[in-house]
Amino acid sequence: MDINTKKLKKNAFRVTKHRGITASRIRVPGGHLNAKYLGLIQEIAEKYGNGTVHLTTRQGFEVPGIDMKDMDKVNELLQPIIEGLEINQEIPGKGYTSAGTRNISACIGNNVCPFANYNTTNFAKKIEKAIFPHDLHFKVALTGCPNDCMKVRMHDFGIIGMTEPQLDESKCISCGACVRACTKKSTAALHAENYTPVRDHSKCIGCGECVINCPTGAWTRSKEKYYRLAIMGRTGKKNPRLAEDFIIWVDEDSIIKVIQNTYKYVTEYIDKNAPGGKEHIGYIVDRTGFEEFKKWALDGVTLSDKAILKNNIYWSGIKYPNT
Repeated sequence: MDINTKKLKKNAFRVTKHRGITASRIRVPGGHLNAKYLGLIQEIAEKYGNGTVHLTTRQGFEVPGIDMKDMDKVNELLQPIIEGLEINQEIPGKGYTSAGTRNISACIGNNVCPFANYNTTNFAKKIEKAIFPHDLHFKVALTGCPNDCMKVRMHDFGIIGMTEPQLDESKCISCGACVRACTKKSTAALHAENYTPVRDHSKCIGCGECVINCPTGAWTRSKEKYYRLAIMGRTGKKNPRLAEDFIIWVDEDSIIKVIQNTYKYVTEYIDKNAPGGKEHIGYIVDRTGFEEFKKWALDGVTLSDKAILKNNIYWSGIKYPNT
């Protein structure tokens, strides 16, 4: 077959080591889906693949062993999954129209986990709606609390859930459980004054340990949702590093706007001669300077008075020879 591999990869099929054989990559924003779609994935794997399914590191599915001649048929079977997960699509029945922006991954969130400060799946789907489809290679991940089970600091954009704990003194019995938990498990942002816990906002990372450990429910999570946005983490051959905080106590809409603005920034500055036409965002920031990135990222963004914006960021990470 005469296959346009660029078009094939854009359609979310993989070029494999076996000639004429491909694999279909299935998006699952937030890593959560209705179990009924598993049957459709099974049908694709058994009818057109080799009968196996790979669970990807980004919480999607990959069905290997597909003959390239069957890609159109696979796309038809994918349609109910794409529609059911409400993924943006340009041409119904033709599968995914882009594979650049990777599947947005998330921890289980507050539907299940007592530590999570927000519904990670819902926010992941909201971001998905705003940024997919797109050909640029972006990685976004969400975690419900600073425990960071999702390892979001290894991504271009890592979103960490925060809460501003609220104390109802009428329910407080001065047991000290919150102070002990914050001291042992977090940042010692709480101390007792006249047997009443007092929170130091400058030390508080919004983890919610005080809420979880209070036996009387005196501490509760704030109704407002806050986040820590960490940026430009990466793995790879040249300079793997963890993401650094960009904005703390930031809101959802501002995060989405920053990500959307970054697409414009990358479109402007990406090295067109980079291998495969790809250049990691972090390397572009390194090349243009953080101040230039920040100018683009914050265009049209109105941060609240509570948000804390980093004036500058210095990444470290592993430095290999000659890089």
